[in-house]
Amino acid sequence: MTNATRTLLLLSVLALAACGFHLRGSNLKDVTFAFKSLYLKAPGETPFVADLRRALSSNNVALTVTAEQADLVLEVVSEQTLKQILSLSGAGRVQEYQLFYRVSLRAYDNKQNDWLPAEEISLSRILPYDDAQVLAKEQEEALLYKDMRADAVAQAVRRLNRAKPQL
Repeated sequence: MTNATRTLLLLSVLALAACGFHLRGSNLKDVTFAFKSLYLKAPGETPFVADLRRALSSNNVALTVTAEQADLVLEVVSEQTLKQILSLSGAGRVQEYQLFYRVSLRAYDNKQNDWLPAEEISLSRILPYDDAQVLAKEQEEALLYKDMRADAVAQAVRRLNRAKPQL
């Protein structure tokens, strides 16, 4: 790569950064919702629910203690992780796993009008596996699940952003 090409590339990156360019949907801040308060109904306090609470609080959504106080109820119907063998070697050893993360959500108001009908957020990642690196692969699997959970939270916030009462 020549110096002129590098300089041109650097200038174009600086110009994009200076104009405030960012990918659409990549910034969950400054999102406006059609409701002001929300009750998060979940079967338990999972890492997904905790991350979702943080994301909603950072977007200035008031989280209420009871459903009666809220404009909208967001119900986490189910949350599921699954690990499936994707490929085997000739010797019968696992070479790849496919990891799945599914979250089912439903949003409704106090009059039981659906804002978001029961929807499922489904994500998957492929985990290459090696028997010689069991501990490292366990950590990689945990990071992949954490990444999928963060992606699911972002998708849930975007879906709540477009939620409107369905009459």
